[in-house]
Amino acid sequence: MLLAAKPPVRRAEREWIERSMAWLVAEFGPGPLLRDPVLPTAEFFPGPYDGSEQDIRRLVGRLCKFTGVHPEVVTVEIDPDDGEWAMAAGLGFTSRSHYAAGHYRRRQGLAVIGVDARLGTRPTALVAVVAHELGHVRLLDEVRVSAERPDHEPLTDLLTVYFGLGVFSANAALSTEVAGGRRTTRRLGYLSEREYGYGLACYAWLRGESRAGPWERHLTTNPRAYLKQGLRYLRRHAPGPELTAARALVHGRPSDRGR
Repeated sequence: MLLAAKPPVRRAEREWIERSMAWLVAEFGPGPLLRDPVLPTAEFFPGPYDGSEQDIRRLVGRLCKFTGVHPEVVTVEIDPDDGEWAMAAGLGFTSRSHYAAGHYRRRQGLAVIGVDARLGTRPTALVAVVAHELGHVRLLDEVRVSAERPDHEPLTDLLTVYFGLGVFSANAALSTEVAGGRRTTRRLGYLSEREYGYGLACYAWLRGESRAGPWERHLTTNPRAYLKQGLRYLRRHAPGPELTAARALVHGRPSDRGR
């Protein structure tokens, strides 16, 4: 007898992810789910890339397109010095990101996206950081949530999944580097690899994919395993009524609300 399929996350996390993904459908419409997910390929990021400041700014512009942010309402600041990030905490941020290499704030009616220039050498993390900060623009600037909402940071991470950028966010969630014989593990963001895996499973399920599509091969080992585990669970167990209703909306009445 086959063992019952279990999700990769605990019940509270599973219910929060399902409820939040359903909320994102209601807020932003099915449009992001009806297009192809964004992948680390030349199709989505054409041209040469060497991590320069110009490349970072160009990448922010492309991510504005994927997240539905108008580039003219965003000011990009690129800072090579960590000391500046600590000082910036006293400048009245609407939201101080957990990402050590990015921040979001409001200044003179414009959204300011700050990026550590050193991320230029880590393009996957760079995309994850910028996508998260642009998510603040969609959620906070558009007054969809308050910065005081306790879960607004993890919700912003989940929004990157909803906008089709989850491959980058999940792959950047946990990384290990070895230098000088010393191993360093670095965590990026507010969701764990398991939470991203189940978020991606809900994303695929909402798209009508009962199994991972070709895009899953771009995931690293752990997020890919958690995605597959989440989809096995969703194939055998009905999700909450909110997510079920959201899936019906996606495939019954597609719209671009919120775009």
